[in-house]
This record gives sequence, structure tokens and C-alpha cells, in this order.
Amino acid sequence: MTHDHIWQQLQGLLQSASRRVILIAPFIKQDVFQAALDTIPSHVTDIDCVTRWSVAEIAAGVSDPEIAEIAADDDRTHVRLCHNLHAKLYIADERCLVGSANLTATATGRVTDANLELLLETEASHPEVRRVLNAIDSDTVSATPELAKLLREQAELLKADQEAPRIVIPGQGPRTTRWLPETRRPQRLYRVYCGRHHTIGRDVLAGVLRDLAQLDLPPGLSETEFATAVRARLRELPEVHKLTDAGALSLAEATEELTADGTFTHEQAQRAVENLGEWLQHFDEVHFVPTGPWEIRQGKIIK
Repeated sequence: MTHDHIWQQLQGLLQSASRRVILIAPFIKQDVFQAALDTIPSHVTDIDCVTRWSVAEIAAGVSDPEIAEIAADDDRTHVRLCHNLHAKLYIADERCLVGSANLTATATGRVTDANLELLLETEASHPEVRRVLNAIDSDTVSATPELAKLLREQAELLKADQEAPRIVIPGQGPRTTRWLPETRRPQRLYRVYCGRHHTIGRDVLAGVLRDLAQLDLPPGLSETEFATAVRARLRELPEVHKLTDAGALSLAEATEELTADGTFTHEQAQRAVENLGEWLQHFDEVHFVPTGPWEIRQGKIIK
């Protein structure tokens, strides 16, 4: 078997298309994307590509948002984003390849040190293929060149940050539960998420980007959708579980618990809990009560 066996399978599939092509992969590199488009016959006028972009993955080099620019120059092609995508599907009319290979050089065997990958042929009408396609259709956003440039800019800033978190890949490995908000002013988050960060100092911006990388939210959310997604992520934290269960969370107790396992110094733990309080006030329905230093309680203040 040659190292480009997967690419030969893909080529054969794409060359057989007469009406439509669907390319679905979490990681897509622009050179392989262009090669795939060049393989598709010119009479095929409907090319749908679905992928996912996260700032951390772009910074790690596993995905190129610049495919949006390639698609914009090809009238046949449009790109959509599905943030929880992990499936790899390649469809030409009624034929379909399903397996492990992304649209990257190492996955398709377009380099000598290729990954060991698998693609199996089935029909596009297979119930599981239809299930995935229907799920994708219900949860995608358009991958515009403007969005691509925004995420590339944020990825380059994250790459320059020595304290940035490792690559975040949804569905692979446990998400850390020891993350706590770093930035003190949560109102900055959506501004930076939308690219409105040019008046924010470099050090502060780095912290906001680290928080956004840990949150790992889909691109293109409205401000309301963004707040809802952040609130859901906060409610996954053990400290917030305690707030939910007991109806209150004290600064002193939370600081002591974070310090006990050695993950944080006392000063770091106190600041982390204070930041969490600011985020909960901004994104959730809690309020501060001055018992000792303070206590966070659920619900709005009734006046």
C-alpha cells in the first residue's frame, strides 16, 4: 500500500462526482482543500464543506481558516462551521467515504510520514450518514473570510503567548476542571471574541485570550448566545456546583479549598475566586453579601 492510499481513495471519489460534493472534516489545511477542489470536475456546481475552527487549533497549525478565502474565489463552494464536529465524511452524489482522515497532508498521505488512516465506502443514504448530516444542518454557521481573518489574528496572538493553554480539541480527553477565570473584567470577553480589542493592553489581552481558549466557544455567536454559553461553562466548575447545591459560596472557604491541593498559592486562589465572582455577577444571577470578606449567593437582590 502506498503512503497516499487515502488520497487516491478521495481522488477517485471526487472525480466520480456529477452533481454535488460534500467535504466534512474537523481539520482542513488550505493546500489539501485546494487540491480537493481541483480534483472535482468543473461541471459539479454544488460543493459544501463543513469544518470547525477554534483559535487554539488554528494556533496549533492543525486547521487553516484561509480555506474561506479559497471558497470565496470558487463560485461552486461554500464553507460552514460546526463546532462539535468530529466526523469525517466525503460524499460525491450517492457515494460516501467514512473514516478517520481529515483533509490534511498527513491524514491523506500527501507526505511521506503520513498518518495511518482509514476510509470505508458506503452509501450517502445510510441512516448514520443521514443522522450526521441532519445534525450538522441544524447547528452550523457560515465560515466567512471576515471570520477567518478574525480567528487567524487571535490565533497569532495566542501563539505569541508563552502561557497559552495547550490545544483544545472538543471530545478528546477531559477538559480541565481546575481552570478558573483569569481576567477580572468579564465584559471584555465578548469585545475580544468579536475582534474589538485594539484598545486593550497586551498583557490584559493575553489573559482574555487564554480565558477564551479555555472556554472554547463556537465562533459567530451573538452577545446573548455568548453569555448563555459562558454561563453554561461556568456552571461546570466544581466551585459553582457548590454554589448551586448550597445556594452560597464564600471567598474564604473557596480560597482555602483551592490552596489545599497545592494547585494555587493563597494569593492566586483568592484572586481566582474573586474573578469567578465577577464573572458570575456578569453572566449569571448571583449577588455579593458582605459576610466576612464576602459571599456569593444565588439569585437577584430583591429591592
